[in-house]
Amino acid sequence: MSLKVLFIGGTGNISLSCVTEAVKGGHRVSVFNRAKTAVDLPRGVTAIAGDLKDAAAYRQLGKAGFDVVCQFIAFTPEQVAGDVAAFSGGTGQYIFISSASVYEKPPRHYVITEKTPTVNPYWSYSRNKIACEGLLKASSGLPWTIVRPSHTVRSMLPTMFNEGDSVGHRIVERKPVIVAGDGTTLWTLTRCADFAVPFVKLFGVREALGEDFHITSDYAYTWNDIYDTIAEGLGAKADIVHVPTDTLVRYHPEWEGPLMGDKTWPALFDNAKVKRVAGDFAGTKDVKDVLAEPIAHFKARLRSEGPKTGELDSLIDRIAREQRTLGALAAEI
Repeated sequence: MSLKVLFIGGTGNISLSCVTEAVKGGHRVSVFNRAKTAVDLPRGVTAIAGDLKDAAAYRQLGKAGFDVVCQFIAFTPEQVAGDVAAFSGGTGQYIFISSASVYEKPPRHYVITEKTPTVNPYWSYSRNKIACEGLLKASSGLPWTIVRPSHTVRSMLPTMFNEGDSVGHRIVERKPVIVAGDGTTLWTLTRCADFAVPFVKLFGVREALGEDFHITSDYAYTWNDIYDTIAEGLGAKADIVHVPTDTLVRYHPEWEGPLMGDKTWPALFDNAKVKRVAGDFAGTKDVKDVLAEPIAHFKARLRSEGPKTGELDSLIDRIAREQRTLGALAAEI
């Protein structure tokens, strides 16, 4: 069944893969964004330039009679409230992209299901997503589906502090990189292309309406393995320095969100619910295969842009030096 589908966003890390998969599935796809990201959209996709803040443009979108609207770039309840106003009464299914970071921290069970409470006292990003979900669930007139990705990879390297290419540059330059804890926490990584397959299969499915789902790989890896694999792909060796999470937050309080609110804890997911609705799917298993694409993208950026220094490099150097000094002193006692 060919559906008329709108992606709000459509050129980002996850959404571009979903646009590609939707086109492959025979859907009639449009993307609405500010047209500031230079990417090649699949042939046949209609690009609509606009801004979320443009109420008039939004009202026109709401009148266009889309079967499915996929919202990838709303992060606050105010933005979602605008969508509810614009698309209610004229849209068959509104899919809100939330985040798996909404699940309770600290976790009370090692496997996450959709029944896991959504409570995150550490990260405002996650609390805003929780508020967005609550607004949708309290609305009327807009058939909704909530989808929670976990850590998805395509063009960017997965890192603990969300510092992006800084880790790659430090590894290439043989500088130490920081891993919170002892690096053995299990963390789920999902290729965006793998996420896109079950995501698109939720389009127009009655059983998906009024439901929330996470979509992730069934496989997890330690942070030591993730960083070692990145280094191997870059032809280097990772010089990992392990630092307690609470120590890192004292050095840089802004790390509390991505660490205490997300990556300090294990992330293992039960995908049974989405598989019942969208059908079975298989994520990429080998961590080398999962990381091949982001490593290739980083190498391309390195070739074109050259080495770079991150704004937190001096702090990371200091933390690594002081942690190793502490370890040396302890060894002498």
